[in-house]
Amino acid sequence: MKIVDAKVVVTSPGRNFVTLKLTTDEGLTGLGDATLNGRELAVVSYLADHVAPLLIGLDPHRVEDTWQSLYRGAYWRRGPVTMAAIAAVDVALWDIKAKAAGLPLYQLLGGASRERIGTYGHANGRDIPELLDSVRARLAEGYPAVRIQSGIPGLKAVYGVSDTDESGAPVLHQQARPLVEDWDTAAYLRHVPAVFEAVRAEFGPELPLLHDSHHRLTPVQAARLGKDLEPFRPFWLEDCTPAENQEALRLVRRSTTTPLAVGEVFNTVYDYQALITEQLIDYVRSAVTHFGGVTPLRKLFDFAAQYQIKSAIHGPEDISPVGMAAAVHLDLAVHNFGIQEFSGHTPLTDEVFRHAYTFTDGHLHPGEAPGIGVELDEELAAAHPYAPAYLPVNRLHDGTVHDW
Repeated sequence: MKIVDAKVVVTSPGRNFVTLKLTTDEGLTGLGDATLNGRELAVVSYLADHVAPLLIGLDPHRVEDTWQSLYRGAYWRRGPVTMAAIAAVDVALWDIKAKAAGLPLYQLLGGASRERIGTYGHANGRDIPELLDSVRARLAEGYPAVRIQSGIPGLKAVYGVSDTDESGAPVLHQQARPLVEDWDTAAYLRHVPAVFEAVRAEFGPELPLLHDSHHRLTPVQAARLGKDLEPFRPFWLEDCTPAENQEALRLVRRSTTTPLAVGEVFNTVYDYQALITEQLIDYVRSAVTHFGGVTPLRKLFDFAAQYQIKSAIHGPEDISPVGMAAAVHLDLAVHNFGIQEFSGHTPLTDEVFRHAYTFTDGHLHPGEAPGIGVELDEELAAAHPYAPAYLPVNRLHDGTVHDW
């Protein structure tokens, strides 16, 4: 079997997604997600101009060899653009291999380690009463755990607290320049414990509650917040400080017993080495789409398992259903699964990417379709072309861009 075509598809059914479609001489196709939120076209060029020509004529069954060739052969290793491109190839190859075997991908990864996959949903509000309503909505949808994010008194807009429509669904904004948000760390540190106190008072001690600091804090500030949240027993505190400086987590770990989750912006195992071997975190958060695919992420989870660290794959709306499907197959197979982030997608996105995975009573299952179980409607995808969109920029009150 040989690869005879490699096509990059860009579509925007509410937000931008980049998909690689590989076709073999036997008519099998494989899909991979290469979406890099806010920098999509950089990956499109990397794939179309530099990677796709190298794939023609290759044996699609040689997944590991192809991964190593693309990673080592480029000389310029790592980085989000490179690893998103490699991830798309890797997942597409696994998709083809599983289809050739007539099996869902998780069976090729060792089979199921559990019956279904536990998730957490996103609850947010501009103030605490609105947040409590959002938590109720997530519980009504069946989520067994909830991430809570609240607006901060005195700040006009806060990343992670989205506008919602009448149904409570997030409203997605596409714009040609980044939205500028203000930020006040002291106000944030004062407010978050009050948010947890209010949610615990309303919903009791048993509901798993998560919170994301979005890399905004210094190590000392992160340590203080972790300590302040201990009475409310968070499931985890996520991205409390920019973890590229892995030593920063030593101070946080020494100062609090609040569990820590890190890694959604990481691209390779090298970003995790000290964090895992020194047991400075409890959950690894990388996405299939941004970590180079199923092949390296499975290795990362095996590495983490030696230190009693669990998986928690990044799963926001900007991971396409292709990337989400790959994640769900991996979740079902790995022994040290922790929890899966799941926000779902718009109905239009689900029409463009028809998928076999299901969400029922707060749990996911990849389904039994061969491969990853996703089909791309290319005609519908073409009807929704790329639209410029960017993540927001945080600025302090004096106008300084905030480093987070």
